[in-house]
Amino acid sequence: MKRWLKLCFCIICFVMVCCQNVFGQERMNVPSVSRMEEAGRSTAQQQTSWMDVADQFSDFHSEDLNLYAKSAVLTDAETGRILYGKAANTSMANASTTKIMTCLLAIESGMLGDTVSFSEYACKMPKVRLGCSVGTQFVLEDLLYSLMLESHNDTAVAVAEYVAGSVDAFAERMNARAAELGCQNTHFVTPNGLDSSDEGGAHQTTAYDLSLIMAACMQNDKFLEITETASKTITSVDGTFQAALHNHNALLSMVDGVISGKTGFTAKAGYCYVGAYRKEDRVYTFALLACGWPNNKGYKWEDSRKLLAYGNETYARQLYTWKQERSQIRIRNGVKAEEAGTETDRSSVYLINRHGYTYPEQLAAETEAVQQELLLSDTDVITEKWNLPDDLEAPVQKGEVIGEHILFLNGCQILTQPVYAAETVENFDYRWCLNYVLKNGFFLLLFPDGI
Repeated sequence: MKRWLKLCFCIICFVMVCCQNVFGQERMNVPSVSRMEEAGRSTAQQQTSWMDVADQFSDFHSEDLNLYAKSAVLTDAETGRILYGKAANTSMANASTTKIMTCLLAIESGMLGDTVSFSEYACKMPKVRLGCSVGTQFVLEDLLYSLMLESHNDTAVAVAEYVAGSVDAFAERMNARAAELGCQNTHFVTPNGLDSSDEGGAHQTTAYDLSLIMAACMQNDKFLEITETASKTITSVDGTFQAALHNHNALLSMVDGVISGKTGFTAKAGYCYVGAYRKEDRVYTFALLACGWPNNKGYKWEDSRKLLAYGNETYARQLYTWKQERSQIRIRNGVKAEEAGTETDRSSVYLINRHGYTYPEQLAAETEAVQQELLLSDTDVITEKWNLPDDLEAPVQKGEVIGEHILFLNGCQILTQPVYAAETVENFDYRWCLNYVLKNGFFLLLFPDGI
């Protein structure tokens, strides 16, 4: 037993002497700190979206157009970015433009082939009405043409009652879906957009929120099929009631590229419109609220054409390239292998078998080059931010994700890249020293000053 103790003691002394020869007075270890704690101490940029900064851009370029509408927006439908805004985030009554949400939820319910009966409550809705009697039945899909082409208020209630069981329950679904789409200032009470209030407030939305809902609608092929239809005749299930329907969205024939839209009017809301546009390399949604009152029914068409012309003249799709970039992060307690012949401070390198080691104070971090197509105007500004910890604790492996490189367009985040360690740095601790001594002990004894 005493021999084993002596042997252990000798090995410990051997290791300590060799470590002192090799590493001098370098600090041997520092308590480790997790990457999460390091990131928590760094000044991280909170991720934002265009929805989060809608207030900032609610009047973006509003002085450039002379619109009739009290509230208007032109939005890049692919990103939700506001390209033009006039009080775009101001809550207002929106009349029958509400029906785009009613139609979307009906399609998403998966019940298009079901039979819907008109209740007494539905038949009491004010004009504009389909006008059938209580108990009349239609296939749900046929009713969506009544809803979107002729804007029938009784049809909206019949659809809502069938899909959700009641108008109140359907309104809850409308508000939940709006929230999912990023709408932050929308409160729906009725499925047809008639002015009403409940404990949550008045029925209202914003031009920007309405554009977000339309962006979701235009991704639905059935929605586009219905709203692009010029005319259609529907018949009740028993064949006793028939209605000829005509699309009142005149912009479909006025402007090439307009693929969907919905008009609206109440005495409170005025004339309203929400539309979708797709042509060549751009996809827009746009909305107008309080765009005149009788006898100014044509104002919404004028404003719509101004918005679309403005977008096409002001913005161009460009391929934007970010080259591969590097940054430096302070690293603690690290040791890195160096090839012989590398220009390094000799005092910090101990050469062994044509290799040496350095004690780096900085770690190279890098991102990959990326390309992205963006709709840009002459006034748009792209900036960047490195979201990196102040320092790192070794070990770090090459290729390990250690932070983020964030790109912003007009202050809103558009791209997040991972930042990788560009090199491997080992942890300079007693275990590393012991491994080093065991691998190189013979050379350390013969050449304590290195070779």
